[in-house]
Amino acid sequence: MNDTKKLGRPRTFDEDEALMAAMNAFWTKGYAATSMKDLTSAMGISGPSIYSAFGDKRELYLKTIDRYADVDGCAPIVAFEGAETVERAVRGFLEAVVSHSTRHNGAPLGCFLASCVATTVGEVDGVQERMEKAIQDTDARLAARFESEKAEGNLPKDFPSLARARLLHDMRQGHVHRSRAGWSPDALLEDLDDRVRMVLMR
Repeated sequence: MNDTKKLGRPRTFDEDEALMAAMNAFWTKGYAATSMKDLTSAMGISGPSIYSAFGDKRELYLKTIDRYADVDGCAPIVAFEGAETVERAVRGFLEAVVSHSTRHNGAPLGCFLASCVATTVGEVDGVQERMEKAIQDTDARLAARFESEKAEGNLPKDFPSLARARLLHDMRQGHVHRSRAGWSPDALLEDLDDRVRMVLMR
């Protein structure tokens, strides 16, 4: 008896690229209006291959949210956490938001979570939990940097870390909305000094 198991056919597509293509399709048309035909066309793979690799349309949608939150959406946070000073951290965060929101890389302008995913909270199972986690994770990571600066004496002991983290997060969303309305990078960065002072106000 031959115990060798049959192996499935190897995948001939890059899963990460396929997820990005699916995300752009959902982002452009919205979850409800995006058909499987749209997805197969955008991803360049067949329906059965999509089901095999990612599950049904809802499961694929949730995977695009996870992919964006883990990779694409955190670029400003990486800039914030890696800066040498807290002033440079806040500035770098907002500069990264503007760069990310206005670049033309084949994806719609703005933020996938704010522009598309938020509209499906309460309509697609699993979305609300992911939105809540993305917001809470961002607030916590920003606040942690402020707390570290307080411990090092670079911010006063009564500096409201979580409140300012939320303010910075909200500024991010304001930049995203303005970018979708057609504001240029220069226009979005025009009052950057004032915004940095506002976040770090003692």
